[in-house]
Amino acid sequence: MPLFQKAVFQTTVARLQDLPGDSQAEIAFAGRSNSGKSSAINALANHTRLAFVSRTPGRTQHLNYFRIAAGKYLVDLPGYGYAKAPEEIRSQWEGLLAPYLRYREALCGLVLIMDSRHPLTELDLQMLGWFAPTGKPIHVLLSKADKLTRQQQDLAAREVATVLATTGGRCTWQFFSSLRRLGIGQAEAVLGGWVGMRAQEAAASPASSPGASSARKKRAAIGWSARSATNAGQQQKKTPGKGGSRGQDMP
Repeated sequence: MPLFQKAVFQTTVARLQDLPGDSQAEIAFAGRSNSGKSSAINALANHTRLAFVSRTPGRTQHLNYFRIAAGKYLVDLPGYGYAKAPEEIRSQWEGLLAPYLRYREALCGLVLIMDSRHPLTELDLQMLGWFAPTGKPIHVLLSKADKLTRQQQDLAAREVATVLATTGGRCTWQFFSSLRRLGIGQAEAVLGGWVGMRAQEAAASPASSPGASSARKKRAAIGWSARSATNAGQQQKKTPGKGGSRGQDMP
């Protein structure tokens, strides 16, 4: 049975004070819009519509909580980098996401989903550089890996490993395909270890495994900036309550 097969939707959180008070361990999923984030959550839970996959990127504006065990959750974060999101929505993302990622004590680690065909965008790099100093682990899923040739996979692996090795954080990475169900066991081994749930597959590749690669030109993107965390950070110190109703998700 897949490790997270018992995952069920719990609540949607739009304000920091509504974060679940019973939470002991949380795994956050972040990624650029259209990176395949919701599909990855669905694949890990062996569920077709646990996390809603929308054809209109940028719709999710809140934190969607999925309970995987008592006091343990997967947390689907709003996708970043969606250029058409209204300014007020982007501001809301900043006020909620940045302090959550910086100060949420129950947060065990961050799963960062990157399209393996277009990894390491400007906002991916910003997220890596900002979150790594928290000391919490980062696991990169290079999604849609079935769309790459072996040569393209080798190039992407060298590039991603080289960049992750420079972050100074606890970074691992792997290839992943929701469509082909590639890498699910490997991801379960890593994430299960974060929250104390057993998985039997091998752990992920460390950031230093493939060799060096030439520097990649950073791709411009528009979205919320994690650097706003400093301004809103201490809001997380408030006592969390219960969440509200479910919002829509994005790919």
